[in-house]
Amino acid sequence: MPLGALAHAVKAPDAIDSEAAQAARVLREQLHYHAHCYYTLDAPEVPDAHYDDLFQQLQALEAAHPELVRADSPTQRVGGAPLAQFAPVRHAVPMLSIRTETDTQASGAQNFDTRVRKELGLTPTDNPVAYAAELKFDGLAINLRYEHGTLVQAATRGDGETGEDVTQNCRTIGQIPLRLTGDAPAILEVRGEVYMRRDDFETLNQRQRDKGEKTYINPRNTAAGAVRQLDPAVTAQRPLSFFAYGVGEVAPAAQGEAHFGTHLALLQALASWGFPVAAQTQLALGAAELIAFHQRIGALRDQLPFDIDGVVYKVNDLALQQRLGFVTREPRWAVAHKYPAQEQFTTVVAIDVQVGRTGKLTPVAKLTPVFVGGVTVTNATLHNEDEARRKDVRVGDTVIVRRAGDVIPEVVAVLLEKRLQDAPLFTMPRQCPVCGSAAVREAEEADYRCTGGLFCGAQRKEAILHFAQRRAVEVEGLGDKLVEQLVDGGAVKTLPDLYRLGLTALASLDRMADKSAQNLLAALEQSKQTTLPRFLFGLGIRHVGEATAKALARHFGSLDAIMAASEEHLLQVADVGPIVATSIRTFFDQPHNREVVEQLRACGLVWPEGEPSPQALLPLTGKTFVLTGTLPTLSREDAKALIEAAGGKVAGSVSKKTSYLVAGEEAGSKLDKARELGVAVLDEAGLKEIIDGDS
Repeated sequence: MPLGALAHAVKAPDAIDSEAAQAARVLREQLHYHAHCYYTLDAPEVPDAHYDDLFQQLQALEAAHPELVRADSPTQRVGGAPLAQFAPVRHAVPMLSIRTETDTQASGAQNFDTRVRKELGLTPTDNPVAYAAELKFDGLAINLRYEHGTLVQAATRGDGETGEDVTQNCRTIGQIPLRLTGDAPAILEVRGEVYMRRDDFETLNQRQRDKGEKTYINPRNTAAGAVRQLDPAVTAQRPLSFFAYGVGEVAPAAQGEAHFGTHLALLQALASWGFPVAAQTQLALGAAELIAFHQRIGALRDQLPFDIDGVVYKVNDLALQQRLGFVTREPRWAVAHKYPAQEQFTTVVAIDVQVGRTGKLTPVAKLTPVFVGGVTVTNATLHNEDEARRKDVRVGDTVIVRRAGDVIPEVVAVLLEKRLQDAPLFTMPRQCPVCGSAAVREAEEADYRCTGGLFCGAQRKEAILHFAQRRAVEVEGLGDKLVEQLVDGGAVKTLPDLYRLGLTALASLDRMADKSAQNLLAALEQSKQTTLPRFLFGLGIRHVGEATAKALARHFGSLDAIMAASEEHLLQVADVGPIVATSIRTFFDQPHNREVVEQLRACGLVWPEGEPSPQALLPLTGKTFVLTGTLPTLSREDAKALIEAAGGKVAGSVSKKTSYLVAGEEAGSKLDKARELGVAVLDEAGLKEIIDGDS
């Protein structure tokens, strides 16, 4: 081989060292930058999984080249530096982090147990090691110092040696006791996690939306930002929680040691002194039980009311912990066993709008495929136009996407510094992308909805099932599975197609014998004889339920009159307000909806119609009734039908607006409430009397 080729094929050692040093320098700079964004600014630019990957790269590089390890390397410290605005606190006992096991499989727990047994000199025939198995909370680590039972100081972890004084802020957290109960040591430092529950996080974000302000990215960073607020009043407004999981300084030592010889006993002592301890913590004997714990918590992870990103295993015996000691910056007796990352970043290649079975329009980000939460994700919901605008998601953006368990993936944040120039703002279409009908957003609602209803292909199955239900036109035997076959097979595209089905087409369907097909055809024929309220309700007009359909039929007398009514005329109907009137008018303004109605008529559907009934002739118009107890001859449904036929309205609970309570045997709290409010009480005979106009 020529000398020049050899020089290119095999690099000199000094060249390798130079390249390794350069790579280590770049990794250190990146990690310092992202740690600053995450811990100090509370504005992460990359998911946790990306930071962990960079950290592991630097660890591997330093392991191969020990001469590259520097005192300021992120591998030699814990967390970020204290904020300049807070007073520094020197920890009496360093708050060191524990090793992270990134192998998310069972082998991660097995490897830890193997290391522990080796360090303790145990043989395969020796008893299994007892461990404390805990949750790895996704929050902010805090050290709470108590002197003679009173909270005197709270500090963040900081760099492990020195943290930030956040005492006033932590005093606002209800789960942190200001004074301890029981026989706590004279000096006690309790270590734990400040976090935010998911429901509290959603409530906080809803408040932000209501005020038109920016929403927060995730509970972890929101909790961290709240603890670091300079104004404790701001912290007090944030719904923070706390879990205790360890101790720092305990004095006098003898008294402290008397309380606990194991980690689980320590946690029990903390609970007895007033600290919240996670209920999921348990004793695990050997690797098999560690693996079972990891798998069980993994299955429950998304049902927990707070975020975790793994579990923690600790040798339970504190004397064995002392014997195992530390290696570099980490204890040999503990490890954090993680789960697959629930956040990653990717790019938005398009924003599509999907139409749900009820007509709801949902913007969906089409993504460059990314592995997150244990699966490959290609789509993420943007929920609605407002949410897409708040997050300002645009085509071409680099975004953080989150997937937790079976929860639909969603975009949680945008990396604005990577945005392409002239990226267009997302706007929800004003026509349904499936059928072209008007897409309408009602007052005080976040969602746009397709008004196509009967005509829209996306809503076809739901529309047919609603039309065929017992309370509407009622087609006996037409259930979910059959509707799915008819629609997916192309036999039914609109409601009138139901009445054009033949015996041959039906009998050819899966699990549909001739007899079943004949029964369905007979049910379809029988359903043609219906009533105007049932037919109107069956059309599936948004906000038009059974009571409103009955009120419309009584007021207008015919379907044609209802279809032609203006919003002003519709508002004259009892039980019809502005939203309902607009919904009815919008539905019948769609030409294809009117065409479906006419085709149903042509298929033979008929209903009795009459002259409009003046409301003044109905004895119960404007009256609201509540039913309770058992009536002598009328069922609850019969009584309701009588009241509504006479122009009245039936409500579910008693209020000042209730006109009458109709009470039967075993009337309960509703009767007491009616008497308390002075509401008139009727029995069945009294109800019939006022309907007949005798009183």
